[in-house]
Order: sequence, then C-alpha cells, then structure tokens
Amino acid sequence: MTATADPTTLEVGKARPRREDARLIVGRSRYTDAITPNGTLYMYVVRSPISSATITGIDKSAAEAAPGVLGVFTAGDLGVQAVGLPHAWPLSPDEKAPQRPLLANTTVHFAGEGVAVVLARTLAQARDAADLVEVDYDPIDPVLDMTAAVADGAALVHPDLGTNKNTTWVFDSAGAGTGGDIDAAIAAAESDPDQIVVKRRFIQQRLIPAFMEPRSCVVDPTGEQLTIYAATQIPHILRTMTAASMGIPEAKIRVIAPDVGGGFGGKADMLCEDMLCVVLAQKFGKPVKWTESRSESLLSAAHGRDQIQDITIVAKRDGTVIGIDVNLLANMGAYLNLFGAAVPALGAFMFNGIYKFDAYRFTCTPVFTNTTMTGAYRGAGRPEATFALERIMDELAVELGRDPMDLRRQNWITHEEFPFTTVVGLTYDSGNYEQATDQAMATFDYAGLRREQEERRASGDKVQLGIGISTFTEMCGLAPSRLLGSLGYGAGGWEAASIRMLATGKVEVVTGSSPHGQGLETAFSQIIADQLGVPYDDVEILHGDTQVSAKGLDTYGSRSLAVGGIAMVKAADKVIAKARKVAAHLLEASEDDIDFEGGRFTVRGTDKGKAIQEIAYAIFTAHDYPEDMEPNLDADYVFDPENFSFPHGTHLAAMEVDTETGQVTLRKYVCVDDIGNVINPLIVEGQVHGGLAQGIAQALFEEANYDEQGTLVNGTFVDYTLPSAADLPSFDTATVSTPATTNPLGVKGVGEAGTIASTPAIVNGVIDALRHLGVTNVEMPTTSQRVWRAIQAAKGVATQETPIDTHSPGAGLGSIDPNNPQGEVQ
Repeated sequence: MTATADPTTLEVGKARPRREDARLIVGRSRYTDAITPNGTLYMYVVRSPISSATITGIDKSAAEAAPGVLGVFTAGDLGVQAVGLPHAWPLSPDEKAPQRPLLANTTVHFAGEGVAVVLARTLAQARDAADLVEVDYDPIDPVLDMTAAVADGAALVHPDLGTNKNTTWVFDSAGAGTGGDIDAAIAAAESDPDQIVVKRRFIQQRLIPAFMEPRSCVVDPTGEQLTIYAATQIPHILRTMTAASMGIPEAKIRVIAPDVGGGFGGKADMLCEDMLCVVLAQKFGKPVKWTESRSESLLSAAHGRDQIQDITIVAKRDGTVIGIDVNLLANMGAYLNLFGAAVPALGAFMFNGIYKFDAYRFTCTPVFTNTTMTGAYRGAGRPEATFALERIMDELAVELGRDPMDLRRQNWITHEEFPFTTVVGLTYDSGNYEQATDQAMATFDYAGLRREQEERRASGDKVQLGIGISTFTEMCGLAPSRLLGSLGYGAGGWEAASIRMLATGKVEVVTGSSPHGQGLETAFSQIIADQLGVPYDDVEILHGDTQVSAKGLDTYGSRSLAVGGIAMVKAADKVIAKARKVAAHLLEASEDDIDFEGGRFTVRGTDKGKAIQEIAYAIFTAHDYPEDMEPNLDADYVFDPENFSFPHGTHLAAMEVDTETGQVTLRKYVCVDDIGNVINPLIVEGQVHGGLAQGIAQALFEEANYDEQGTLVNGTFVDYTLPSAADLPSFDTATVSTPATTNPLGVKGVGEAGTIASTPAIVNGVIDALRHLGVTNVEMPTTSQRVWRAIQAAKGVATQETPIDTHSPGAGLGSIDPNNPQGEVQ
C-alpha cells in the first residue's frame, strides 16, 4: 500500500458509512423490477403443484381468451424442448446428470417446475390467465428420501439415468499423497486401548436463501444488442452462458445487474425463467419482464444445504487427533444447477479445519430427488464442513472427559507453525488461533460461565446453561484457476479491473466483481484513494454492466476483496508506473529518482514535485510527454491468485434451555475473527452481523419441509421462520489481524465467516446445556419441540412426532431413538 506521511489521512481502516446506502434508503435504488422499457410485456410461469407426474394434457383455451393475453406457450410451442441449461462444474467425467429444461416437456420432477408460460400486457393479466390453464397430470410416486433413493431397487427420479446418484466423489489423503491411510488408522484404533473411534451422524436441514429481492429479469431486444437486466450475482457468467445455451453471439448480449437485493448464493445461477424471457422477447420483438412472487421464490428458487453427514474421528486417548473420515449424501433436488454437486464437494477441503490430522478421507454422493434443486447458500460447503467438524470435536471431548476448548488447543495449528500444509494439501499462509481464542474467552468470561453452569446443575435449576464453541477457518477468494480446473470447473477464477485517470484528476474504476449488498463501492473507493493518493470522493466504482465492465467473473465465495480488490491494486500499480515516467519527464529527472507518496511525485532530496492529478491533466493535453509512451495513464489488470485466503475465528455462545418447555434462548454471543487487514470496520461489522443472523437461524429457526407427496409445506414466511431483531441479542464482535501473505493488501475475506462459524456454536451450546440429562443430539433447527422431545427421549419416554415438525425427507431420518440417539463410540 502507498504510504503517507500522516497515517490519519489513510482511507483504509476508516469506518466510513456505505456510500451506496444513501440511494437505497431514500428510494433511489434501481432494482430489476423497477425497470420497465416502453412496450414491456409480462411473463408468468404456470408451475406444477405435483412433485412427480406425467403431463397428459394442457388446455390453454380459456387462458388464451383472457383479456390482455398474447399467448400461452409450452416447451413445444416455443421449440425449446431440446434446450437445457448448463452445468458448469461436473465432479467426474462419468457423472449422471439430467438436462435441466426451460419448461417440463412430458414429465415434471418437482413441485414448482414450470410447465407453461403466459405472456400478457400486464402482470395482473398474466397472473389471472395462468390460473385458467388446465394441466392434467398422471402422478408418479415421488422419490424424496436420500437414503431410500440410493438403495438397491429404488424408484428413479430420472429413469433414463438408471440411477439416482449423480456420482461418487472421493478425496483420500493417502491416494493424494497428502496424508495417511484413514482405513488403517481406524483399524489400528479399534484394536488399541490407548486410542478411540467416535462415530456420529449429523443432519444439515434444507434451507431457503430468502433474499430480500425476489428474482427478476427484463429482456429488451429492441436495440443493437439483446439487453438482459437481471437480479443476479453473476452478470458476466450469465452473458457467456446465455450465448452458449441460446446460440446468440456473445457480443450481441449485454447483461446489466442493477441494484441487487441480496443473493447469498441463490442468485449465482442460470434461470429457466431468464432464458424464457429471452425466447419470448426474440419471438415478439418487445421487452419481456418476469418477477417472481415471494411464494414462487420459496418454492422454486434454489435451496441450500440438505445433507446427511456420517463422521468418524480417530484419536489417541490423550486427546491427539489422528484422522477423520467423512461420508456425505447430498440432496441435489431434481436437477443440477450451474455449480451443482461442486457445492458439497467444496467442503472436502475444510473438514480438517484448523486441526492437525494425519489421515483423512472425504466421500460425497450427490443424490437426485423430486424436490427443488439445491445450490450454493452462504458459505457453500464450508458451513457444512465446519458444523460437522466442530460437533465431532465436542463429541470427542465428551468421550475423553476433556474441556472442549482445551482439546481444540491441543490439536490446532499453532501460530509458530505457519505457513502450514494441511492433510488436504492446502497451505494456510497465516493465522493465530491462540490470539483470537484468548480474546474471545476473556470477553465471554468463559471460566465464569462454566462456574455458573455447574451451579445451575447442582441446584437443579429448570433453566440450564450451555456453552457452545466453534473455532473455525475457511477458504476464501474462490479463484485459483489452475486448482478449479483440476476439480473440473468449466471456467477460471481470476478477476479483472480497469482504472481510468480522467483529465480533471478524478478516477473511474471498473471492476468485474458485482456487488449485491456487500458495500463494495465504498471499500473499493477507499482502497483506490490510498493507492493513488486521491480524495475518496474523487473515486467512482463502475460495475454490473457487461458493456462497461467487459471482463469479470463476478461475486461469490468471499472473492470480491481478496481477488477483485487485488486486481484493482495491481492496476493502480500500473497507473503509478506510467505516471512516474511522465513525472520524471516533466521534472527533468531520472525515473529512479522519483518517489511517490500521498498522491504526489517528487524528485528525491528536493521539494520539486507534481500531484498525480497534474500528471493526469498533462497526459490529457499531451503537449509534453515521453516519446516512447502513449498519452494514457489508464491500466487494466487480471488477477489470478495462486492460493485461497484463510480467515479464521473463535465463536462462543451462551445458551439457556428451559428443561420443562424446551425453550432455547441465546443469552450471549462473542466472536473474534481474523480476516487479515480490515478495509472498513463498519462494513466488516455489518457483514459479520448478517452472517451470524443466518447461521444462528439455521441452528434455531429455519427448515424447509416436504410432505409425503413432495409438496413444500412452508412456502410462505408464515411457515418458514426467519429471525427478527427481537429474536437475537446484541452480538459482541471483534477482529484481530494476521495479514494474509498471499496478496499485497493482506486481506482474507469476511462475507461468510459469521454464517460458517455460528451454527455449530449454537448447537454445541444447546447440547452442552443438556448433556448431564443424557441428551447427546438435537437436530437443527433446535426448536422448543425438538429440544423437549430430546429431553423426553433421554428419560426413555416415547414421544409422538408431529407432522409440522418432521424432517425434510432429504434427511432420511425419523424420530429420536432413545436407545441410540446419536451414534456410537468404540
């Protein structure tokens, strides 16, 4: 970073309010649904209410005769029966993957799948006409349970595939040469009294992203290019994939992502509805708009999580961990989305976490069911891994009679050991788990709360106290193109940036990152202000329009700062190098004698100098500049990092559980995160708070459930519980910093940290409150009813499970078995 004489003038580190918020708060935002070109027509999707059925007939006549209707169309009517959406990340060359059609042709595979579209002059007319479309279905028994789906002789979601398994993907440290043999480690431990094997099954329930702004698309074919306005995280990828899917030259497509109201991974996909808008816009030669309702969004937008995790950990009885074996069933739903089965597979690199395992194996079987497809959801594979790992570490501590934090300390990578190559072959460049943990424990008053816990247990208090721990790391900056290529990804992970020095000394920065609530315009402006030594208000960030930002790979996986931000820094370095050459010419000095500090070029040892704004104007006039250069300070850079970044942190939760009613209360939450150097503390705090809310919501509130027919039973916010401010306490958050060594800013990423770390902290705390009562597991969400049933089961009292509180069929589990509520120990 460019140094200045007065550190107080640096922008990086300032808690600036987000510049984006002014327009968002006063209603000057520009979401996709607010964009209505002249002559816009409205599309509405007729969706199947049945999860598995043959379409035996469609009567469109009444709908076609309705007021304002221009047509009702099936896949056959539009000629798109053979059009399928791309799947960019196959896990193996021999995987089985069905084509994802724009509309169901002869068979529907999940409730909410489109079977026809209505096009009308107004949205109300299209919606009313859709109700008049009569579709005849011949129901087929749905496949809903993952365990049953992979059993021999199971009914098939897609009979032509011959299986419900997408593939089986394995990472084995022995085979990869990064560690020992997990089978040998387990076998040795089973026959050695000085070792222990602990086996557990954990369930990741199905979640719904529930972004603030529903998905929306406007396609305008009336200009020289086909312009797609979309509520998307991936405008550049959408452009490329639209060209590939629809046979339109890429140069004839412009994608604009205006203000986007949240994404959380759910908007990092190709949508059938977007492509149907393209088809209809081309057919009618007029703009076509589609915006889903909230109920449509909950029903048919990509869901998240939904895994069965069988975990085996091997350790010495002195507490030293030896190995971990992970076996996953991952519910893909009926189809694969853009990133598909790679989402659970990304967790393969994080099930070792911050611990020094010698042996490791990860086996993932993605499974098709007659449910809405799943995809990336905030954290994308890493929350699932962290949850299972932090839960099994608590279980191991219990079996060994150890304090769970002491056990973690014994096994984690110490700060002196960095850089450290893990059992999966990734090299963690920096970290200090001791520092983050010590600060968190002091703030939390860990020792004091443990004393209170013992006092409550001794007194038989009906409200018991539990302490939940999560010490985590994650891999951020989803980027290294060579690594992604080795894993089968169909694109790279680089990011692009351009800097334009204007004649007046102002700066335009073009980025391929596409924000949807992260505050990137503010943070990026702070970075460039420091790099170039210009005022913060003189920097303008341009993004989200492929005609303005021609190159980019967009925003997901906490990559905006660690990849996109570094591309900007590298571009700024090139601007400075060009400007230094001009400054040397104007100041009649050698380039080697020119210093740049605080936006000013000076001749070393003198007071002669020029500001970068003066250089920008001089090169604009082009009256006097070096003969061997063009009159231009602008610069581009495409950054492709060699490694991920690895933020980490310690999260602690104090949970109170009423043992008579099962009510769970989050009393106190403390987290200390190491995200490297902090660009804007206010933005960091907001990102952490939002992440915590989502992770805690998974632990306490959220779950998408299907009934026996495959119908989503909580398809509105009346039934799908999202937390409000009243449900959560004030969080006590802090950061420490061990700068990343893999990028010049020393940054690591923060957008997903709270979500990844908080869920196991909450669940560990709930179970810790009830351990002494014999409760060893409560599945998520830990509702009062589930907690109460777990307490009764521990007493040996049978309980009746109520339909509203059933597991997602993808979980494949029923009510608690009081004889074996969680797993086994050997």
